Amino acid sequence: MTCASIYLDANATTPLHPEVLAAMTPALSHFFANPSSVHKQGQDARALVDRAREQCAQALGCDPRELTFTSGGTESDNLAIRGLVGAGPGRRIVTSAVEHPAVLAACAESGAEVARVPVDGSGRLDLAALDRALPGAALCSIMAANNETGILFPLTEIGALCRKHGVPLHTDAVQAVGKLPLSLRDLPVDLLTCSAHKVQGPKGAGLLWARRGLRLEPVVTGGHQERGRRGGTENVAGIVGLGAALELATGALPETEPRLRRLRDRLAAAALAIPGARIAGPLSSLVCNTLNVAFEACDGETLLVGLDLEGVAVSTGSACSSGSLEPSPVLLAMGYPPDLARGAVRLSLWSGNTEAEIDEVCALLPVVVARARGRDRSAHT
Repeated sequence: MTCASIYLDANATTPLHPEVLAAMTPALSHFFANPSSVHKQGQDARALVDRAREQCAQALGCDPRELTFTSGGTESDNLAIRGLVGAGPGRRIVTSAVEHPAVLAACAESGAEVARVPVDGSGRLDLAALDRALPGAALCSIMAANNETGILFPLTEIGALCRKHGVPLHTDAVQAVGKLPLSLRDLPVDLLTCSAHKVQGPKGAGLLWARRGLRLEPVVTGGHQERGRRGGTENVAGIVGLGAALELATGALPETEPRLRRLRDRLAAAALAIPGARIAGPLSSLVCNTLNVAFEACDGETLLVGLDLEGVAVSTGSACSSGSLEPSPVLLAMGYPPDLARGAVRLSLWSGNTEAEIDEVCALLPVVVARARGRDRSAHT
């Protein structure tokens, strides 16, 4: 059984939207000048950056002056954490046990003490443990949606606890922006990370929103761009692409969110029909496009290769951790046995996926899982 190329790895990256490419093309050709230059060509480029900043602010529900453009989610996480906490010892950061490696590495490199709040078997954050960990902390960093499992975190409740203890809250919203409604005017968060290439924008572009009044030390130094928060000549084309992508993604949400959820739930039903399958978290608690499913007696890498040979692209977890043979730390934190965690794959959808594609994958899954289980048994005999 074979199928056409089907891409189900949108949490790693997404294809560039044609309208985003069209918006970026003038910035790659005609408007080539440095946006910090005072001549007309420079100011024409500056106008593109300013317009993109307005688009991003409109999409996120914030003041455009609170946005700092970066090279992507990793840099934005670093600017939020290291920029606020600094690089010296003697301060404390509270985060979760299932954060993205960009957050965990930035916390470790800050020199601060790090408290990692556990999650339960469904991936839910222990709010009582968070409440106990917050007093005296310099920052709390909790993601909006987990990149491996899609599990959503209750930012309203988390933010209320942070407000109670006077602790700023940063959220890595890379896997949430463009997939569910988010308005920074309504959320009790203080810093938010976003990346363009997760919402059909270009790689190498992202932003950090920081509530007005927060003081951040730059992580990338050498210039006064972005109000002194991020040195270096602005990536005009990337910023234009980010603005266009966020505008398109948030505008299409009323149609894309329920459609992707329906398609994702069909994949879940097909996976659960296979004996020994386990989905990470209840479907009602997941972002609309993500499904993490583990199969007993099946190695995830073998399953990934088997699906790839059939023309279906999936992942075994975070793209930033690909190549690792160790079981997912996220799944281990949820209480998975190591052997089951090694049998997990992540299926993450994007707006281009069709019902016909999902039907084909549903038919393929039991065949590929059975084949992978047979190979794994043969390898151990």
